[in-house]
Amino acid sequence: MTGGFEAAGDIATGAFMGRSVEPRAGEHVHGADGHGACLNCGAALIGEFCHECGQNGHVHKTLASIGHDLLHGVFHFEGKIWRTLPMLVIRPGELTRRYIAGERAKFVSPLALYLFAVFLMFAVIHSVAGEFDGEGLTSTNRAAAVEKLDTQIGNAKSALAKAQAAQTSAKTAAKRADAADDVKALTMTISGLETAREGLKSDADEKAVTIADIKTGWAPLDHGIAKANANPGLAIYKLQMSAYKYSWVLIPISAPLVALLFLWRRRYHLYDHTIFVIYSLDFMTLLVTVLTLLGAIGVGSGVISITAMLVPPVHIYKQLRGAYQLRRFSAFWRMCVLVILAFVALTLFVMLLLGLGLMG
Repeated sequence: MTGGFEAAGDIATGAFMGRSVEPRAGEHVHGADGHGACLNCGAALIGEFCHECGQNGHVHKTLASIGHDLLHGVFHFEGKIWRTLPMLVIRPGELTRRYIAGERAKFVSPLALYLFAVFLMFAVIHSVAGEFDGEGLTSTNRAAAVEKLDTQIGNAKSALAKAQAAQTSAKTAAKRADAADDVKALTMTISGLETAREGLKSDADEKAVTIADIKTGWAPLDHGIAKANANPGLAIYKLQMSAYKYSWVLIPISAPLVALLFLWRRRYHLYDHTIFVIYSLDFMTLLVTVLTLLGAIGVGSGVISITAMLVPPVHIYKQLRGAYQLRRFSAFWRMCVLVILAFVALTLFVMLLLGLGLMG
């Protein structure tokens, strides 16, 4: 009997020590009201959901529950996205204002939409443009290719001279005909090799144009610019890869620039400007994706260029007017300034990638 009490005491002590190390978050303990404890935070359940962390009190550990979660996630996001996208395109200012005012459950958050839009844009660009690793664009590789073509041209010319000599010295008509065919084939081969050589050399002349021949005084940036000038094609590729990973940096760069337009309007804060910037970036990123797809299916470059020039300013104007409740002229001059500031932000973004050595 004594041993039984001691064993029970040991079990109670072990249970107490276990709970002192790990709280009762994972235990399903029924409370006085019969609802039990939340399996996530351990709080007593009052109703269907936990009032502390919001988790559902009914946790299903079945394969069917995984399918339910998947369908719920897809349709829940889909319901939000179909309310968000039309407003982002047609009434961006109203969307921005309503989100800032607190209507969150109806719309996809601007940051979540931005991350999705950036992923979609680069996925589409890579699918359309294909993989590109920048090889073959360096001056060293190009010079080696030209040298190889020179060697091939030299060998072909030597073979042509022998074929011409054989044609001249041929004693029968059949041999002269065979030699004539060799001369014709070698002449065409030499012509093709010379055309390829000239094309490669002219391409090298075009690639010799530098991206920016400037000195900023900031050593990392100057080093990045020098690498870009040495190999523009590879620089553009690496810039694209870095832009994908660090696209979020555009948000802290752009938000203060937008805030400069409202310095004397104290009712608007940096948070408001940040939401404005993110929703604007959402639209611009999706616009690039759509234009890329249109180009892939054969829409003319003229139509795409005009769309790329006209749509962004109009969208910025509508968003400014609706989000900040501005009059037409007030929204118009801010739109003009903001278009310029957008190029400033993009330039700063590229310089930052170069300066931080993200070009590889």
